[in-house]
Parts: sequence; structure tokens; C-alpha cells
Amino acid sequence: MIVQLRYFASIREAIGTSTESTRTTAATLAALREELIARGGGYAEALARGRAVRVALNQTMSDESAALSDGAEVGFFPPVTGG
Repeated sequence: MIVQLRYFASIREAIGTSTESTRTTAATLAALREELIARGGGYAEALARGRAVRVALNQTMSDESAALSDGAEVGFFPPVTGG
């Protein structure tokens, strides 16, 4: 399946792009994150396990156990703090 990926803030900076379309065999958001980490480089740095990363599926914040479907939009967000 093909999914649309969106990266925000420091994740976007580490990866070097804000959006991309990718083919995946991942069934869940967790499996997709693992596929991206396996790419190495900025992906591995920004999305590494142990790093706080929020994930949205079709513009709804989701648990990484959420199932992916063809054409889904997935957004990756670093933790956000404000004052």
C-alpha cells in the first residue's frame, strides 16, 4: 500500500523533508515507524525508540497499534511544550 507521510518541527529538520509518499507493507503505525527507522540516517535519529514521538493517523492522534490502510496520511510530531 501507499501512505502519505508528514513530518513536523525537529523531525522534519532531521529527515530533511516535510512530506513524502511511500510504499509500505506495515500493518500498524508501529511497524511503519520501524520501517522508517531501518532507513537509517535522519529517520533513525528522529524516530528512534525511546524518543518521544506522537503519531497522527488521518489527522487524529493515534496509538501506534492503529491499523494502516492504503492512502492513509500519517503525521509524526516531536513532543511540544509551550509557555
